Order: sequence, then C-alpha cells, then structure tokens
Amino acid sequence: MRANRFVRIIQCAGAALAAASTILAMPASAQSPQPVKLLVGYAAGGPVDTAARQFAVAFSKALDMPVIVENRPGVSGALAGAAVAKSEPNAQMLYFAASPTVTITPHVVRSMPFDPLKDLTPVAPIVAYANVLVVNKDQPFKTIPELIAHAKANPGQLAFGSAGMGASNHLSGELFAQRTGTRLTHVPYKGNAPAMTDVISGQISMMFDIIGTARNYISAGRVRVLAVTSPGRNASLPDVPSMQEAGIPGYDVQGWYALYAPNGLPADRLARYQEASRKALNDEELKRKLIEQGYDLWQGTGQDVTDRVARELALWATVTKGMKFE
Repeated sequence: MRANRFVRIIQCAGAALAAASTILAMPASAQSPQPVKLLVGYAAGGPVDTAARQFAVAFSKALDMPVIVENRPGVSGALAGAAVAKSEPNAQMLYFAASPTVTITPHVVRSMPFDPLKDLTPVAPIVAYANVLVVNKDQPFKTIPELIAHAKANPGQLAFGSAGMGASNHLSGELFAQRTGTRLTHVPYKGNAPAMTDVISGQISMMFDIIGTARNYISAGRVRVLAVTSPGRNASLPDVPSMQEAGIPGYDVQGWYALYAPNGLPADRLARYQEASRKALNDEELKRKLIEQGYDLWQGTGQDVTDRVARELALWATVTKGMKFE
C-alpha cells in the first residue's frame, strides 16, 4: 500500500512538472499578454480622451492584446508624456499626444518636463483637426475680409475668447491678428464651453473652437461661422472656406494627435506598433467615428510627426514671442 501510494505521488509530481514545462514553452501569444498602457495627458471625457479610447479599441484589435487608457492630466498634458519618456522600453507604455502639448506648451511653461524632439520616439500620427472661427450672429461682419476691415476700423474693440492663455485657440487668434495686421483683445476662460456661451450671448465677439465641439452650435444657428483654420476645407463643414481661401495666405493651424513610445524601444516592437496603428486607422468603425467628430485621418510615419513638431515649434515661438503666460 505504501509503495503504491509513493508511486502515485511520483506520478502526480511528474505530471505537474510536465504541465509546467508545457506552459513555459507556450508561445507568448498563447499566454495572457501584458496590456499596453495608453497614457492621455487630459482628464476623462474630453476630446483627447474620447479619441484615445476610440483608437484604443481598434488598436487593441490590431495588436491582438489588451490596451488600457490611463489619464494622467497635468502641465497641459505634459505629465503623461514625461511618464512615458521615463518608462522602461519593455513597460509597454505609449503616449497618446495632443499637438498643443508638444508644440505650444514648451513656450508657455517655465519648465517642460520632457523634450518633445529628443525624449520620445514617434510611432505614428493618428488624426489632424482644424479650429473654426465662429462669431456672434449679431456682429456686422459676415466674411473674413469684412471682419478684417471692421477690426482695423475699431482697433482693440473686438474681443475673442479661448480656453485659456497659451491654448491653441488663443494662439490661433494671435496668429490671425499678426497675419492680418489687426489688434484684437484676448479674453481667456477656463475651457471652451464658457467662452462659447459668451460668444452666443454677445459678451465677446468671437472665438476659435474645435470643429467637433463647435459644429452643433453652428448647425443650430446659434453662432455664425466664417472660416476653418486648415489649408483646405473640412469634410464635416464643406461649405465653409479656409482662412487661405478667405484671403490670409499661409494661415495654417491644425491640431493633431500622435502616438509616441519611450526611446530605446526594440525595432521589432516599434514596427509592430506602427503596423497596428496603420490597421487601426483603416478600421471602418473608427474611421466613421473620427470623421463624424471633424477629424481628418493622418496616415503617415514617425518622421512625419517629428518634422511637423519641429515646424510648429518654430511657428509658435514666433507667435508667443514677448507674451507673458505665468
């Protein structure tokens, strides 16, 4: 009896060891994969977070592994970027970056927690988006040339709102004033929504807003739309001219989202992320959602992102020169 029991113990132990060795020999795809963390530098519920979560669904499908969105707001989105820049390459942590963080924030904060051109590796661009200039519907001007003429005849009397000092719609207005030789008065708010409320009521004359959030006010007739800030027209507002069409040569302000990884990422993993990004942006459901929100899909390379960052850093350095933000 004792001998038989001893034999059974040995047999069970052997089976357990065999099972363990089988698990260790299984390919990575057959084991539970470590999820990819997609860090967003803004609070949940906003446009960046919403786009990131929509992208994460298609990105997860393309990678065939879980993707978790994690919000780390602070320093205009830069804290999330710094966390990815400092992470280990094998941590599977990526940064879903909004362009103002990497092209405007370096000019408006005293200490940027990471260098956008040196401390991260761009994986792929995701989307581009334009602002749209909307005005109070009782204003006497209905076109960009009429607005410029009115502003020149009444220097400093036209007030435009923004989401705050250094926000992309603030600098869209400053660039407009510089390119047209007009003097406008900037009124910063704590977000776009209160600024839009005051445009509608007539407390301020106008504002630049993201197309996705402004479109409902436009379609309801609560504001008048004059132009989009992209070089060409936007598919969701096909009847609205661009600033360049309206007579402001070279006016091109587009925001964008892009995917970044920590430096030192192995080449095969970087290539996998790049391919998964490409597949995600070809996902019909994701494409539909993004286009409905006024985004333009931006299929490109990491180098395209780097080139754009360098170009826009130079642009906003010129626009912000001499301004005080803190």
